[in-house]
Amino acid sequence: MAWQLAEAKNKLSEVFTKTIEEGPQFVTRRNEEIVLISKDEYQRLTGEEPGFLDALRSAPDFDELHLERVQLRVRNVDL
Repeated sequence: MAWQLAEAKNKLSEVFTKTIEEGPQFVTRRNEEIVLISKDEYQRLTGEEPGFLDALRSAPDFDELHLERVQLRVRNVDL
């Protein structure tokens, strides 16, 4: 969709949502046009792999995962 800058500023939340849900949004100011794309689309276009922090942020929530430590006997090892 194409937007004039003033309209895009007034409806920034809508522009943001449409970028995520529908794809690139075109914004024009004084005959100059830019394209807004999502981060995922940018990474796809540039071949940029998600970094460690991106992977952590997209990981499932482990707070509700209840893990118990298994109590095993250890054996002596001669070194």
